[in-house]
Amino acid sequence: MMPFGHCLIMSSRTFCLSGCVLRILGTEDHIYCHSSFSQSMLCSVLEEVTSFKSEGDFQFCSVCSGILQLSYRDDKETLVKMKSPNDMALVIAELVKKEGHQVDGFSLEVSIPQFILENESSLLSGMKKRYESEPWFQERLLSKCVSVKDVLKFAITKPLETLLDTKASASSFRIRLTYTHKMALENSVERNQGFKRRKIGTENGLQNVNDESVVANKDCSDYPANETIAVTGRSSLKVPIDKVSEPCHLVYLCYRTHIYLCGRYLKYSRNVSQTRWIIDEERMGEASVEEIIGSNILPMCRGDNYKFHAAGREDIDVRMLGSGRPFLLEIQNARQVPSKETVKEIESKINGLENKLVGVKNLQVVGSQGWTLMREGEAEKQKQYCALVWISRPLEDEDVCSISLLHDMQILQKTPIRVLHRRSPLEREKIIHWMKIERIAESSQYFLLHLCTQAGTYIKEFVHGDFGRTQPSIGSILGCRAEILQLDVTDVKMDSF
Repeated sequence: MMPFGHCLIMSSRTFCLSGCVLRILGTEDHIYCHSSFSQSMLCSVLEEVTSFKSEGDFQFCSVCSGILQLSYRDDKETLVKMKSPNDMALVIAELVKKEGHQVDGFSLEVSIPQFILENESSLLSGMKKRYESEPWFQERLLSKCVSVKDVLKFAITKPLETLLDTKASASSFRIRLTYTHKMALENSVERNQGFKRRKIGTENGLQNVNDESVVANKDCSDYPANETIAVTGRSSLKVPIDKVSEPCHLVYLCYRTHIYLCGRYLKYSRNVSQTRWIIDEERMGEASVEEIIGSNILPMCRGDNYKFHAAGREDIDVRMLGSGRPFLLEIQNARQVPSKETVKEIESKINGLENKLVGVKNLQVVGSQGWTLMREGEAEKQKQYCALVWISRPLEDEDVCSISLLHDMQILQKTPIRVLHRRSPLEREKIIHWMKIERIAESSQYFLLHLCTQAGTYIKEFVHGDFGRTQPSIGSILGCRAEILQLDVTDVKMDSF
């Protein structure tokens, strides 16, 4: 058995919990090192080491800064000293209940200041100087240091599972404990003033530390009074770790990673933009697809916010009909993951709106793979359109036939003049897969042009030619002036979505 046992590393000004010494050594027969130990044993040890009272005022561990003493400052800067891990689990459970999260599993995350890792490195270095020739020390170094984060997780996970009536898992619902300390800021300032750093003890999972943290094998008189002394019943060991007068500041956070709903939207109005469009504090159009869909889904998920993503876009004056355009709605910090029944309710609600500006199809909850499907399909998709076209001469039967015979025709399009102010001046090669003309009764110069094109084709410019910037165009093919009056998207083919 190692000579430390369960003693405390102490001096008149600083001390360290015995548990911190044991976990840093990776003691195989100690509870901190193996999650396979029972929760009751773990709680027992934690209660043992956190119930220590010094002869004077309460002191915080100079290695973990009070984290494993379950002491911290809350958001009101009030000092909190908890008696057991169960108390901390209870605070978290009450926060989850207060915020109304649906919990079907949870993932526990702990963030600690970097200087705590440096303290661990410093303590291990000091002990190595004193005990490196001891067989028990060599044996302990075969094990990895057990982090403060793992110890805390072991301690509070089981009571959390009981209180939340669910299991810890790789869940989208996260519980995060973030510890910060003013000492971390001070250390950062010091490092920026030129302290060199070196690696020590990397084989034990330890981090870089400041050169001044490495202990030389010197006489006790060489160290100032704020250094830690190991009281072992043998000769004293000194390690340069500062006294901690204040514990860490702790923030509890419960949140869910983004959830995604995908589907296809239809836009029935020629005065609705795809996303919110404001110029000089004036709204363009009467509404947006983004706002209509997002504002109806967000309350059902009880999320903080949403982001709207679509496979391409149409102009404000272009309708989206037929199969609809694929979209992905990203809900941030949803308290409720909607069931299939709830999703159907949302779809019915949007489709039943009085103004009939927007509709949705095939709405469903998907994982983050929705992004992959969106990107893959967007690169390969074909789009079909129906355009109302006017030409400067009467339409002939020969025109109808010649247009229908064109298949997989390549065109070159320079960036359209209408978007040149916000897009790079490039020349793009696109494909017109097929076209057909539908005559309009009692009209010789107006017709409907149905066409299927490669994604990214500028249809308006393909019709009128954009002053020769698109070649060929409907105008150049028919040998006359051509103008597009109205445009509808009738299909967006994305089989993967």
